[in-house]
Amino acid sequence: MSSAFAQLGQRLQSQQARWLVTGCAGFIGSHLVEALLKLDQTVVGLDNFATGHQRNLDEVKALVSNGQWQKFHFIEADIRDPEACRHACREVDYVLHQAALGSVPRSLADPLATNAANIDGFLNMLVAAREARVRRFVYAASSSTYGDHPDLPKVEETIGRPLSPYAVTKLVNELYAEVFGRCYGLSSIGLRYFNVFGTRQDPEGAYAAVIPRWTRAMLLGEEVRIFGDGETSRDFCFVNNTVQANLLAATTENPAAVNQVYNVALDARTSLNRLFEMLREVLAETRPELGSLKPEYREFRPGDVRHSQADISKAKLLLNYAPTYRLEDGIREAMPWYVSHFTPSSC
Repeated sequence: MSSAFAQLGQRLQSQQARWLVTGCAGFIGSHLVEALLKLDQTVVGLDNFATGHQRNLDEVKALVSNGQWQKFHFIEADIRDPEACRHACREVDYVLHQAALGSVPRSLADPLATNAANIDGFLNMLVAAREARVRRFVYAASSSTYGDHPDLPKVEETIGRPLSPYAVTKLVNELYAEVFGRCYGLSSIGLRYFNVFGTRQDPEGAYAAVIPRWTRAMLLGEEVRIFGDGETSRDFCFVNNTVQANLLAATTENPAAVNQVYNVALDARTSLNRLFEMLREVLAETRPELGSLKPEYREFRPGDVRHSQADISKAKLLLNYAPTYRLEDGIREAMPWYVSHFTPSSC
């Protein structure tokens, strides 16, 4: 754990606050709920279960004490409902806004649904947070905002043209947050996530993220598909690093850090071919028969960015962000959960 994050944890345990986590039943949202409850915070969770799952909240309940769980208040509602957003924001100190319809392919298949959740819903949350006078509005931005800009690593101030409807919605989020800061004085911070992975990430469906999808396929003896030649690369970030960034962003007292966007990643680049090898190697330690697996290659998908890598110097400087999990560390940390959930007897 980074020293700044450790100090923050100690401070939060002695200073109670009320947090709202939208998308709380999702992958990242449920990890934020878990971390906050373990710090004895009061947490309001908002989710409509469009992509989140009750099982994620059930798992959080099992991982915290009964006293901590009593500090969690769940609201089943949709961010497209302005009144639901107002209700959720009442008496809240900090908002961690994770609710969205993710996935580039999903946005290409249904741009209207993506726009409704990611732009209309986002604006509803901004208005509600402004009216409630929350201390800080931290929202999930996206590396897709960099679009077709070719430079690596990606620097926050330099973006290209969006390559998908999803990317458009995440860029609009940043523009709206900036305007609400200037026009209404709303204190916000956007976090551009780069390929976050970890436990509770859904392996099911057409829009599942690559690490849980591949791991599940390997364990079940199914085909592992790589779109393109496998040299497409990503900056994979373990979810614990993402939790750290959210809590640091919400509580920073550095005036220069506010109303900014930050990359949340490792500043490292891993090809899909190498990722496949890493997953196979770790799994083969307990399942030797998986050591000879080979992937199946398919055509490149439209809208996909070829290479992605983040410059995280801005987050390090202004937020004291210091990722404590490298890619292999995160894979090893998450693998027991993947194995317990994705083996034939548990699926």
